[in-house]
Amino acid sequence: MSVIAAPERPVIDKPSPHPGVGFVEFVALMAGMMAINGLAIDSMLPALPAIGDELGLAFENQRQWIITAYLLGFGAFQIVYGPLADRFGRRPILLFGIGTYALFSLLAAFSTSFEFMMLTRVVQGVGSAASRVLVIAIVRDCYSGRQMAKVMSLSMIVFLTVPILAPSIGQAIMLIATWHWIFAGLAIFAALLLVWAFIRLPETLHPEDRLPIEVGRIAQAFRTVLTNRIAVGYMLAMTLVLGALFGFINSAQQVFVDVFDEPGRFTFIFALIALSIAAASFVNSRVVEKLGTRRVSHSALIGFAFFAGVNLITALTGHQTLTSFAILQAATMFCFGLTGPNFGAMAMEPVGHVAGTASSIQGFVTTLGGAIIGFLIGQQFNGTTVPMLAGYVGLGTLAIVVVWIAEGRLFQPLNEPKKS
Repeated sequence: MSVIAAPERPVIDKPSPHPGVGFVEFVALMAGMMAINGLAIDSMLPALPAIGDELGLAFENQRQWIITAYLLGFGAFQIVYGPLADRFGRRPILLFGIGTYALFSLLAAFSTSFEFMMLTRVVQGVGSAASRVLVIAIVRDCYSGRQMAKVMSLSMIVFLTVPILAPSIGQAIMLIATWHWIFAGLAIFAALLLVWAFIRLPETLHPEDRLPIEVGRIAQAFRTVLTNRIAVGYMLAMTLVLGALFGFINSAQQVFVDVFDEPGRFTFIFALIALSIAAASFVNSRVVEKLGTRRVSHSALIGFAFFAGVNLITALTGHQTLTSFAILQAATMFCFGLTGPNFGAMAMEPVGHVAGTASSIQGFVTTLGGAIIGFLIGQQFNGTTVPMLAGYVGLGTLAIVVVWIAEGRLFQPLNEPKKS
């Protein structure tokens, strides 16, 4: 008896979720858009004393406003971009935001007063807010679930090299020019991204998915996001840990100069700490599909509070050194790097049908809330690391409680049976 083999089924390639742009280019472009935010913050850090002196700031803690003013604009305006992106598409809103960022980066370079600097920094943040909202919405248009978390992690590997290099870039510019050229560099980088996106980035929102700007519909989208326990829980937890990160960024330059008296090693050690976040994002991209977003991020959140607690104890007992601080801070930030992309993906997952609005709400809450928390932590700087580390421990512990309330348990989603 002869056996007739069944004919092979033709292999049908799935259409690209972003036609005309390969996967690697897509990830690189998304990472570049995310990177403008990190550059606007971290490249400033070595220049804060010079900026403060030239603009006539009397107190060191006032310099933190140069970071916080940007973050306030960055956080507050995200609430606007989501509905606009759902109505007009992702591409035009993104291009508008990047163009605004480039223009006001250039204007900031010509600041001669603290007030004008604050104005340009706020509007610079307003422009950058579009990148935060639109990158997440674009990725959500194209991917979902663990695949979305993987794409976000790959983007963050590139994105997180920015905090590693940005302070050194700022310091290098200061060696050959004034702080004004840091802002000019930001303007040039944003202009290059604007041209790249204009030429290569397709519209990812399908025409049939565009939503009119109607008060009732927007209110319903807000209600959908703000009444979903998972979305709200992870949004609030991310706000808390992001507040801790901003507290470190606000205080970092003063910590290395005033606490450890090591200004020359600031950019190097800051880069090592930032490298731990990038390493965590790489690890996350390799393990998240196998282990799941909850097991990875919940374990990391516990580690975040633990390492911060050990660092705080060394400070309180007088055993803290620059080496111990750097190692424990890097371990804490490694754990942060495992929470960020996963918390973002889990917060977006149940509200993907209103992705633009959801992304804007979540960006508004996490960034604005985190900026305020981080500023309050930074303003407590008293010549020691204790206020900052105490904030880490408290915020990390509170985030664990928030996640537990949202899920009802840790490490597994509610719809997954408990393992005996």
